[in-house]
Amino acid sequence: MNMQDDALKVLQDSVLIEELKGFSESHTFPAETTILEFQHPIRVLPFLLSGSVKVMGDDEHGNEILLYYIKPGETCIMSILGALNNDRSKVRAIVDDEAEMLLIPVEKTQYLVSKFPSWSSFIFKLYHKRFEELLRMVNSIAFTKVDQRLEDLLKNKAENLNTSELSVTHKQLADELGTAREVVSRLLKQMEKQGKLTLGRNKISLSESVS
Repeated sequence: MNMQDDALKVLQDSVLIEELKGFSESHTFPAETTILEFQHPIRVLPFLLSGSVKVMGDDEHGNEILLYYIKPGETCIMSILGALNNDRSKVRAIVDDEAEMLLIPVEKTQYLVSKFPSWSSFIFKLYHKRFEELLRMVNSIAFTKVDQRLEDLLKNKAENLNTSELSVTHKQLADELGTAREVVSRLLKQMEKQGKLTLGRNKISLSESVS
């Protein structure tokens, strides 16, 4: 079984999988590639085969915050909702680690929902998962200090990328947390003094106690 088949088996429907392979293109994107932009038309639905994609939300002032990650065997639920409602994108999707994905034509969205109960079930379960993640994010922002949120974010990144060596800037972390770069820089220096990580140029090495 190859990487594509391994990721697609989550759909549990061989006919659906073959149809997706038939009308979708497979493409690999390097890290930091923006595959979906705020307020842009949604032209494809990304189904992730490998790698990691982060989905960002924003406010009326242009501030951004990390909403959730798309992992192999998942797609962007916000893209699907936007496509079903003929709406523009409400999020930005950025490749966090080199990612291979199937690009499903957006015009197939309604067809997949209406023809394949397995696809509808997959989307419903994914929507439920994203809803729970967003609830946790709201609770975290409301009740958790920024230093703990930063440590949790670093742990999540290490887990998603399967490495304790993170190539990331303080600005990127600040954007994902919805805070200022200066705040992140100060907290990272504190964590370095505590032996939780080592700072380098655009690189953070996590200790075993964190990763």
